[in-house]
Amino acid sequence: MTQALPKLVTFEEFIDWYPNTGVNYELHDGVIVEMPPPTGDHEKVVGFLARKLTVEFDRLNLPYTIPKTALVKPDVNSKAYSPDVLLLNLDNLNNELLWKRQSTVTQAPSVPLVVEVVSTNWRDDYYKKFADYEEMGIPEYWIADYAAKGGIKFLGDPKQPTIFVCELVNGEYRMNQFQGNSRIVSPTFPQLDLTAQQIFDAA
Repeated sequence: MTQALPKLVTFEEFIDWYPNTGVNYELHDGVIVEMPPPTGDHEKVVGFLARKLTVEFDRLNLPYTIPKTALVKPDVNSKAYSPDVLLLNLDNLNNELLWKRQSTVTQAPSVPLVVEVVSTNWRDDYYKKFADYEEMGIPEYWIADYAAKGGIKFLGDPKQPTIFVCELVNGEYRMNQFQGNSRIVSPTFPQLDLTAQQIFDAA
């Protein structure tokens, strides 16, 4: 649902407007967009992935955290996204001018990995956020399409639940596809012991 505002808004106007109602919003090209209420299955997948990634960076003693709510702002003043799972590098947050007051990051060194769990607005994850995270230089982006909601061009016909691990190579994402019992290959966590099916089973 799009908020009926009289004009396109800037990031600063979006932050000033943002209500404390428990509803999540994002800023898409100057338009405030209300995120669809998550389903129970969606939240189970988000929680499962956050837990698995936390165990991994704890095991490696890396300076990472996963915030409850935070925004990623691409290098324009008309966008801000609230990822399903946002892995933050604590060592770079001192360089983030918007972090302390607005829980917002703008720099790729602050985001080793970001995950979007696909819901009804799947085009945002496959096109809009894919392009913006790529342009920001975020090194790893997961598209977790556990319910096979994306397009046939991505998931095949018939569509199959799929995890895409998008690895930044020479400034562009290389999409690596994982289905069934194939083991997820993560550049950030090479020793991660996780299959696509385990993620699907979490729903």
